[in-house]
Order: sequence, then structure tokens, then C-alpha cells
Amino acid sequence: MIAHLTGRLAAADIDHAVIDVGGVGYLVGSSAKTLAAIGPVGGMVTIHTEMLVSEDSIRLMGFADADERDWFRLLTGVQGVGARVALAILSVLAPDELRAAVARQDKAMVARANGVGPKLAERIVRELKDKAGGLVLGGAATPIVAGGAAADAVSALMNLGFRPAEAANAVKAAEDELGAGTGLDALVRLALRKASK
Repeated sequence: MIAHLTGRLAAADIDHAVIDVGGVGYLVGSSAKTLAAIGPVGGMVTIHTEMLVSEDSIRLMGFADADERDWFRLLTGVQGVGARVALAILSVLAPDELRAAVARQDKAMVARANGVGPKLAERIVRELKDKAGGLVLGGAATPIVAGGAAADAVSALMNLGFRPAEAANAVKAAEDELGAGTGLDALVRLALRKASK
């Protein structure tokens, strides 16, 4: 099993990179987010890997960090999600965004990825809610918002362009100040003020 590669980025394309490690070029399939994060061709990189073995091939998948690799493993464990679909999801959603989508059961966010229809998106968020465990609850500093007005407020802030962690932190701070049971409008207004500070 190859856990990671450290070497020179020899080439990069839409869905893969070639890492030159001691004169051997390793072809690794990667998400668009990983390819954007690893830097320019010619630079030194470390990439976390997952080896996929099937009857007719052995492939390496590469990830900018271990968190993204762990989400790839979880995604490919869902029926109907292969490596291509998992990489498509991780190309659209960073691990913290995927974590928030699973915690909120936001299938529309997952369905933004190419090749993911509404039924598959629903299966993904449903199955991963149970399987993700520590990744969803302990893998990030993002507070998980249970539901109701707070979850709607987080969704509203994300629709305005805030990242999931920023939106969740702002809503949590607003809810702590205003108290539980606060209406959606008041929660969003205060969360917006807190997020823009």
C-alpha cells in the first residue's frame, strides 16, 4: 500500500497529476481542488494516496490532505459511488463543505457534482451521516448546527457566499447571544453582522 508520495510535480491535467519520485512517474487521479492546491508543475509536492485494485487495473488516487482522502474512502463506500463520482464530489465540495452538507442532510449541495443525481445525493448524505461519525463530529472546528432556524440561517449565509465554517461559527455566536428559539430573521441579521467583522 502506498500511503503518500513526495516528489516533483511532473505534469497535471484536468483529473490527474504525475508525481516524479526518484525518476519514477506515478500517475494519480485527483480532484480539481487537489490539483489546484498542490502548486505549479515543477514544484515539490507531497500527496496522500489511496490505491484502488480491481480485476483489470491498479490505480492511485491522490489528495492534498488526509481529510480529503478519508472522505474519498467514505464516498466510495456508498453504493453507486465509484472513484470518478467521488472525485467529482470532492472537486465541487471541500471536506469542510461536505462535512456540513452531510451533517445538515443537504442533498442539493451534494447533487451539484457532475454525475450525482437527486437519488444518489440523498443516498450519500443518508449513509454518510451514520458512517462519517468522527469525521462529521470531530474532524473539523466547524460547529455542527442541529436543525431548525439555526440550520436555515447557516444555509442562508452559505447562499450569500460565506464558507460553511464561517457561516456555522457566525450563526452559533448569534444563537449564543440571542438564545435558543430565536426567529430566523433575527438570527440571520445578527449572524451577518458577526460574520462580516
